[in-house]
Amino acid sequence: MKQILVILTALLIAFGGKELRVLTVTTTPEMHCQNCEKKIKENIRFEAGVKKIETNLEKQLVVITYDPAKTDSKKLTEAFAQIGYSIKVISDEPASSTKPSTKQKKPSR
Repeated sequence: MKQILVILTALLIAFGGKELRVLTVTTTPEMHCQNCEKKIKENIRFEAGVKKIETNLEKQLVVITYDPAKTDSKKLTEAFAQIGYSIKVISDEPASSTKPSTKQKKPSR
């Protein structure tokens, strides 16, 4: 009986956590080059709870997938401020929702 309880507890911990969220933002100042993207990615990825970060110079978007149990948009806003950027939140929604793609489309031939 104890083994079953331990297994169920482990499963709840592994799969019962909060769903990841996706924060989409624009930055001020705008990202101008790959160094801007690199600065953002290399600093924000170390914030607690950040699972993935994508940037798109053309669309001027930063998309961050994060664990809401460890961080939130306010903490991420503060993290951007520490590296010299202010952000405007475009959306903050569950990761299962549709999110804007930061992938650049290849020109069709």
